[in-house]
Amino acid sequence: MRISMRMSQEAMPGTVRGRTRTSAGRAGAHRIRLARTLACGGAALLLGTSLTACGGGSGSDGKQEFHVLVYGDAGNKVEKSIVAEFNKTSKVKAVLDTIPGADYQQKLQTIINTPQAPDVFFNWGGGSIQPFVKAGLLMPLDDVFKDDPKIGDKFLPSVYNTAKIDGKAYGIPMRGTQPVLLFSNKKVLADAGTAAPKTWDDLLASVKKLKAKGVTPIALGGGDKWTTMMWFEYLYDRIAGPGLFEKAVGSDKSAWASPDSKAALAKMKQLVDAGAFGTNFDSVKFTDGGSPQLLASGKAGFELMGSWEYSTQKEASPDFTAKDLGYSTFPSVPGGKGDAADLVGNTNNFYSVMKKTKQPAAVAKFLKLMYSDSFVKAQLAIGNLPTTTNTADFVATSSDPAYAKYQLDLVSKAPSFQISWDQAYPPSAMTPIYQAIQEFTDGKTDADGFIKAMQALDAS
Repeated sequence: MRISMRMSQEAMPGTVRGRTRTSAGRAGAHRIRLARTLACGGAALLLGTSLTACGGGSGSDGKQEFHVLVYGDAGNKVEKSIVAEFNKTSKVKAVLDTIPGADYQQKLQTIINTPQAPDVFFNWGGGSIQPFVKAGLLMPLDDVFKDDPKIGDKFLPSVYNTAKIDGKAYGIPMRGTQPVLLFSNKKVLADAGTAAPKTWDDLLASVKKLKAKGVTPIALGGGDKWTTMMWFEYLYDRIAGPGLFEKAVGSDKSAWASPDSKAALAKMKQLVDAGAFGTNFDSVKFTDGGSPQLLASGKAGFELMGSWEYSTQKEASPDFTAKDLGYSTFPSVPGGKGDAADLVGNTNNFYSVMKKTKQPAAVAKFLKLMYSDSFVKAQLAIGNLPTTTNTADFVATSSDPAYAKYQLDLVSKAPSFQISWDQAYPPSAMTPIYQAIQEFTDGKTDADGFIKAMQALDAS
């Protein structure tokens, strides 16, 4: 499998969508993105921060311990249970520390190179840990698992590889995967005489039919910006294949000016000009429930969104979810180089290990629980879809087995699972990416302007 990788992923339950990819609220655009990636179901919890004793070794009472720092949200229910399970049999105890989601990224940056740094910490793989790897702060998993060099075989390759930097793995998947899917209102589509599109031309035909019925074809929370980015990500993949973005994020800036790049931009403009998103999409947000409600109320036919859309709709509009919520993959683009089975989205969240830990053996033992049967069942129980190779054995225990199996099949078979652009690049690139995407979609800049903006990004 080929993987596009490099930056971050968050997933936390929240106000509208159930995970915080649902509870978005981080100062500025960075906070929106952080909230966006923690979206696996449940309500966000503001958990206390206990960082005063971070760092492994001996605690104040002389006990041997190591600290595990996580993003504070509803997902902590599983993390608490796994820590408790570990501590029942280990002489060296794991201590779980949490930072409320909205503050996590900033506080992690503050403590990561201080005595308060944890031994193990939650992150989003790729670009989110790249600066720490370059600074020599992290321990490669080959060193953590010296007695188990095939630890990566316990996870789906398309996910495990997104926490690799320069060919070395630095993260263990520890929550659930979140591919981006094309959701639909089945009743609205049927009334318009259309269905989920298999090709780009099918989608354009659906747009035309939905407009004729007075329905906004595609709900788009453009006010959040990252929602619009998903359309760019899929179009670039379908037309150019994953290789173009891999080159671009690998500092080959010429990739953005390639014929395939321009073709992807032309398709996006075609969709906008066809009126697919209506006229006020920049005034709508996903993070306040706006775009999901357009879909559920029958005012829109489609919405391209991460898999957390399902739990969002189930929480806010359970009747609609049970009767009329449809989901499918992104349509193929005839003549494109990308495989129709390719995915984009958030591969998972990860645990990484600090090189300075004094308890590497205990940490390795703890991390092996991230593919245990108890871990998989606990994640499925709260709506997360783990990316272990044994997940399929327990999908039936999920609250929505059919939906969980659908996602697992997609992720397992995907030739490429491209991590979101704003997570593949370092955090400093997020705002420029959003601005370039919004200005192009709004018609404030042309293809050349978009290309120049993306070439100006610093991928290092």
